[in-house]
Amino acid sequence: MYTLYMAKGTSALAAHILLEEIGAEYQTRILSVPGGDHQAPDYLAVNPRGRVPALDTPQGVITENPAILAYLAQAHPEQNLAPRDPFAFATAQSANLYLASTMHPAFAHKLRGARFADDPAAIASMKEKVPANILECARLIEDHLLQGPWVLGATYSMCDPYFFLVHRWMAANDISTDAFPRIAAHVDAMRARPATQAALAQHGL
Repeated sequence: MYTLYMAKGTSALAAHILLEEIGAEYQTRILSVPGGDHQAPDYLAVNPRGRVPALDTPQGVITENPAILAYLAQAHPEQNLAPRDPFAFATAQSANLYLASTMHPAFAHKLRGARFADDPAAIASMKEKVPANILECARLIEDHLLQGPWVLGATYSMCDPYFFLVHRWMAANDISTDAFPRIAAHVDAMRARPATQAALAQHGL
């Protein structure tokens, strides 16, 4: 049994989709970020970083999307969701870590500028830069990271639920996928999967 600590509509959607894909027995604990649940003492005891998602496993708690996705894929090898060749696995991790280290923080500047600066003018400047930064990330993904039809090519993997967030970050900045055929096709392929549909329904999306 896993417990996924999540907030609806957040990047926890990626781990949620993968849990559905592997058919794992799990439960969710829904947190309200506007309500400050992620900073409450009981949640900080689970994840001192005060972020979602967090996954409680039989061995302990794992945080950060790339780590959670890799764990689930490796804990359920029969699903073939992670490459077993070391170089191929590193390539998959590189793709997921690009989202975690570059695109997601770029998006965070839109609503979470206070994490990075105290000066209101600096926060406003960061916010203005977000659409351009997201567009640059989307172009790199389209041209170099999304092999198609899935992130790693012909085989669905642990990367695909995470890359499903890309179009959401784009839409939040009024960037259409029309000029990004690989991203658009990936969105359609993901939406067609029952696991994605089940997770989206639980997020109210």
